[in-house]
Amino acid sequence: MAVKTIEWRDDSVRMIDQRLLPSRETIRIYKDYRGVAEAIRTMVIRGAPAIGVAAAMGVALGLRGYAGARAKARFNVVAKALKATRPTAVNLAWAVDRMGRVLEANLSLDADRLFGRVRAEAIAIYKEDLEANHALGRFGAELLSDSSTVLTHCNAGALATAGYGTALGVVRAAKEAGKKIAVFADETRPFLQGSRLTAWELHKDKIPVTVIADNMAATVLRSGRIDCVIVGTDRTAANGDVANKIGTYPLAVMARRHKVPFYVAAPLSSIDLNCASGDQIPIEERSGLELTEFKGRQIAPKGVATFNPAFDVTPHELVTAIITERGVAFPPYKKSLKKLKERS
Repeated sequence: MAVKTIEWRDDSVRMIDQRLLPSRETIRIYKDYRGVAEAIRTMVIRGAPAIGVAAAMGVALGLRGYAGARAKARFNVVAKALKATRPTAVNLAWAVDRMGRVLEANLSLDADRLFGRVRAEAIAIYKEDLEANHALGRFGAELLSDSSTVLTHCNAGALATAGYGTALGVVRAAKEAGKKIAVFADETRPFLQGSRLTAWELHKDKIPVTVIADNMAATVLRSGRIDCVIVGTDRTAANGDVANKIGTYPLAVMARRHKVPFYVAAPLSSIDLNCASGDQIPIEERSGLELTEFKGRQIAPKGVATFNPAFDVTPHELVTAIITERGVAFPPYKKSLKKLKERS
């Protein structure tokens, strides 16, 4: 896409405000880690790989002007603030911890050189994510035949990553390989990442896209119009259980019922081998206002109870394959995912 999700420029972090899409393309500029943390928390930027990149850049901003023991103490404050923003996506904690290791290895540097080193690491994480997305896309494209129609949920595209995308990276790579690909996009209530963001990306790239309400997915799958489902992931456990945007689990159940392959596009940074199963994945619960209001207008009775988990867990037995930048993992995932992670 012509619009960049996130970039480091002039020692500041620039992000497109995804809350305003598709109506307005507004760039936010952050020069302090607190602003980056708030941007992640309020979903100016979202998507597991993207918030991992943002967190790394936030750490770099937070360490500017610090050295030695003061830098180490400062990192603890910055890391705590960033990790508290969104707990489900493992990429965020992974990126912050990686920045911490770089800090530890360079504590002898003065403040200017230390800032240059952590800045370089944050930019490296950004570039590695782009490379991983392209590689993942190429592996995934091999699973698609010509004239395939893909059903996806939420947004796992350029906007959810440093660029290109995971699930939509597979779609883009298939198109680049000369295949005719079309997409059905669930609207993805309540934040509407599918209708607002996935449709915006694909329409911008001139890839045929049809938006459907979430409760239409079963009917579309039953119709035979869908060749496969591809979704992203915020955290995948060692056994292949997948945490993704709420609504993914019923989609996987329906795909299995109608014998449609269900693929997960998962960069290795989102695979958590320290998490044995999906039961151990923390599930973020967001404000009930996302359910009771729409653009500030009340759409449900005031005072009504709400339950708004942002993610659900799809059991590994419903997952046909997990696509990574090192290759495609098939069941049993305990063995295949570990093997791919060990190669990284």
